[in-house]
Amino acid sequence: MEKLTHQFAVQAEEAGARLDRVITSHCPDLSRTRVQELIESGLVLIDGHAARKGALHLRGGENISVEAPERPPIRAEAESIPLDVLYEDDDVIAINKPAGMTVHAGAGNVSGTLVNALLGRGQSLSHSGGPLRPGIVHRLDKETSGVILVARNDAAHAKLGEAFRRRTMKKTYIALVHGQLGGTSGRIELAVGRDPLHRTRMTTLRKTWRGAALANPRVARTDWRSLATIDNTTLVEVRPHTGRTHQIRVHFSALKHPVMGDRLYGAPGQLSIGKITLPSLGRNFLHAAKLGFAQPRTGEWVEVRAVLPAELRAFLEKLSAAAGERPGRIDAALAGYL
Repeated sequence: MEKLTHQFAVQAEEAGARLDRVITSHCPDLSRTRVQELIESGLVLIDGHAARKGALHLRGGENISVEAPERPPIRAEAESIPLDVLYEDDDVIAINKPAGMTVHAGAGNVSGTLVNALLGRGQSLSHSGGPLRPGIVHRLDKETSGVILVARNDAAHAKLGEAFRRRTMKKTYIALVHGQLGGTSGRIELAVGRDPLHRTRMTTLRKTWRGAALANPRVARTDWRSLATIDNTTLVEVRPHTGRTHQIRVHFSALKHPVMGDRLYGAPGQLSIGKITLPSLGRNFLHAAKLGFAQPRTGEWVEVRAVLPAELRAFLEKLSAAAGERPGRIDAALAGYL
């Protein structure tokens, strides 16, 4: 099995930074998760000694050596996992993906995915996405729930992919964000790119605090409409017009209104209202509630809806009670999504 060795010296301006973050900035082919695996396996050396933890803060001047053995190839295997099928015809399947389910296999995550579940149904899927992503035309983040479309054949895959590229798909999300947004509606137009220092994150900043340039920023637009304010939070209907990675999450974080539960983009671990502290949500309050598309064979317009999950409704009820809201106000604001 081949292995890749990275060697570099920690720069003076990197003094005080965490080991895992410094490694990912010098080795963009390695994710933070992969770096942590290598540290735990004793494959990261600092001045010839095995590093003990990724959170170690460096002084500057250390010599770092990273050995990264090649992983065995990942395969998508069929698994018997129940799926909530919202719509199905000869060309497409619309699934209501639960939060916590990854769409397809990747490094460190090879089972329990949507693809594993789809293969477990024993049906044909398109091959255009490759062996690890059969049928997958677009994705939802792991902690985002809701409607996701799957292509059953290559012709449908091509048509749906073109619809996403031409932005003729109509996507609607429901989100709860921290703080009260100014006005009743708005548009966020900020380019999104991979954060050069934190490879699991996206960012809208053209340069980071250490001066690293934003890699390959891409135009992104998100429209929103306020449905209700509940204490110091806002329930919003969101329509992304582009499909950048983490787009909704990073856009609202850039406005200093992160999505509830989204620790990666700055949301606090708990929400307190007066003397009441609500239990942690345990996921992002972001749900793909509606998706409209032209059926790839006939061109007929199809609209698929996924009702708000029970755990999000329960959180809203607790939040509303803590804020002293009158019963039914939030349900009225969410008419059509419950």
